[in-house]
Amino acid sequence: MVSMKTIAQMCGVSTATVSKALNDHHDISEETKKKIRAAADELGYFPNASARALKTNRSFNLGVLFEEEAGIGLTHEYFAGVMNSFKVQAEKQGYDITFINTCFEDRKMSYLEHCLYRNFDGVVIVCADFTSKEVQDLMNSSLPVVTIDYVHHNCTAVSSNNIQGMESLVRYIYSQGHRKIAYIHGQPHSAVTRDRLASFYRVTEELGLDIPDSYVRKASYMETKEAARATRELLKFSNPPTCILYPDDTSMIGGRNVIFESGKQIPEDISIAGYDGTKISQLLHPKLTTIQQNKELIGSEAAIRLISTIERPKTTLIERVVIEGSLITGQSVGKPKA
Repeated sequence: MVSMKTIAQMCGVSTATVSKALNDHHDISEETKKKIRAAADELGYFPNASARALKTNRSFNLGVLFEEEAGIGLTHEYFAGVMNSFKVQAEKQGYDITFINTCFEDRKMSYLEHCLYRNFDGVVIVCADFTSKEVQDLMNSSLPVVTIDYVHHNCTAVSSNNIQGMESLVRYIYSQGHRKIAYIHGQPHSAVTRDRLASFYRVTEELGLDIPDSYVRKASYMETKEAARATRELLKFSNPPTCILYPDDTSMIGGRNVIFESGKQIPEDISIAGYDGTKISQLLHPKLTTIQQNKELIGSEAAIRLISTIERPKTTLIERVVIEGSLITGQSVGKPKA
């Protein structure tokens, strides 16, 4: 491996001069810097990560907390898109990423302990049980943390605009003539659910719709079986809804299957809508009406905000960054039967 000593010998300067040139110190002339950098490039020099960490007091490594209940993990298009965008942006700015775990040599560690052990410069929490003590301890620590779709007083949050997204979806469904709209929502403890549910009730109230409590049901995100059960219950009503909203495009598939099994057609007999805007939702027939979340911008903004907090802590504010989504009208919402 090429060392600074090798570069110094090649350029006829001291190792200290090489270090200053590579770190862009002002007491080295531009001509000397160019000469040393050219030699470093020619020799294929890379700085030693451990040495850089000692010098800068930074590891240039970001921790990623990703724990979701459904077991789908990074196979889910939304999370995969957010994570890929976060990784690309972090790498552009010279950082590596490492997933956080809680096991080390058969010993249980907390999230915060693992972060300190790995010497992470900061952490992004993409998906987790934000109500758990371990996650709360991490967010309340002195370590820079950015959250995705969750607001905490000590962390910058990057969120999709779930309030506006739900409003756009409901107003579009209303414009198609629907007045009996059911909503199968995700886990009640989720901040995403709370925003979407509040927006659903607010816009239906503004539109003068009377939504029975029985029209609002729960199914976990990305859980097709629970969505299928809730759909089956809604279809049994003597006065069933003409349109059903689902927690996300994945869970919607469970409800869609139940509708077809009951002999009904979409949207001729009943309309449906999802959330996320996954690719698979637009490959179905009919194409799904849904809200497309800008996962690429969410991921890149999370990386930018986290690295800014690490590198410029004195000027960084705790913010809530809201990323707009977009309505995909699709074909799954039609005019209700008279």
